[in-house]
Amino acid sequence: MKTILILGGGVGGVVTANELRKKIGKEHKIIVIDKEQKHVFAPSLLWLMVGLRKPEKISRELNRLQRKGIEFVNGEIEKVNPYEKSVVVNGKTYIGDYMVISLGTELVKPPELEAVGYSFYSLEGAQLFWEALQDFKGGKVAVLVSSMPFKCPAAPYEAALLLSYYFEKKKLRDKVEVELYSPEPGPMGVAGKELSAAVRALVESKGIKYFPEHQYSTINGNSLAFSNGTKADFGLLAYVPKHQCPKVISDTDLVGESAWVQLKNRETMETDFQDVFAIGDITSIPLAVGKPLPKAGVFAHYQAEVVANNIGVAVNGKGDLKTFTGNGECFIEIGQGKAGLARGNFYAEPMPKIKMYQPGFHWHAGKVLFEKDFLRRWF
Repeated sequence: MKTILILGGGVGGVVTANELRKKIGKEHKIIVIDKEQKHVFAPSLLWLMVGLRKPEKISRELNRLQRKGIEFVNGEIEKVNPYEKSVVVNGKTYIGDYMVISLGTELVKPPELEAVGYSFYSLEGAQLFWEALQDFKGGKVAVLVSSMPFKCPAAPYEAALLLSYYFEKKKLRDKVEVELYSPEPGPMGVAGKELSAAVRALVESKGIKYFPEHQYSTINGNSLAFSNGTKADFGLLAYVPKHQCPKVISDTDLVGESAWVQLKNRETMETDFQDVFAIGDITSIPLAVGKPLPKAGVFAHYQAEVVANNIGVAVNGKGDLKTFTGNGECFIEIGQGKAGLARGNFYAEPMPKIKMYQPGFHWHAGKVLFEKDFLRRWF
């Protein structure tokens, strides 16, 4: 009998567990460990923040995995030992034959931002922002990327676009200024200059004021200050919190110079430790362009399928190994029931080969179907 420990109940962890359960016999144990009781479908937080979703519609209890023969342990991971493939949770030690690390990023809300703004990267923050938004009748709304790196590269731009459309529907657009501040030189830069320019043009075509290369420094009341010396007042603030590697992992030898988990093989997601894999946002995968692979759920999903397949081959002693090729796609919500799509290969050299598809109703419908299918299929 083999035991597979899966750390994290996000996209990567849930897909790994489900795919593994299909591939290996019930005599083998699959254990998913997460400090949260619920899985939140993160792409839908953007809809939640503008009132297009309810919290209960975009989350699922992780203990539902147990109906599929997957054990779920709810608790804080206190220690990870990649040498022994062991973890300590709620004072109890679990030892595996294989370990898959899919803990994502730790989101840190700067206290001074949390006091006056709302992080739309969490269920609670997006819901609180929606409650505040309903009382907002005019003035400046700021969308702030507080630091780099951050997951879901399109999300701040989608947030600004959805807010612009929300005020349009409410017939308040002429009374509201929507502004977007980011330390990036341009949107979704890893995807190339052409796509970055297309997203920027889309944002600015909606009357959204975009301020790239603005690194957040401090806040005083309702005024943001940036390292380049500029300041910006606001009436309502939605922000992307700081992202960092979870301390329980950064305290181990899994982490490299990037401050994220280092991989031995970016195609199989193997780490330097035997039978220990890492997938999703917790990794840093260098690309030929000199930047890391973006942190996005689609990559965690595809990497999970590869890892589950390859562990299944090892456990069963038969089957064909698979590799993660660097392919991915991202819906870009723009409001009006429309979305665009960026799709391509990020491992391509010398530059990622990404294509931006014209926004339309069909891409938005595609994201809605994806949301429904994900929550139905994996739980």
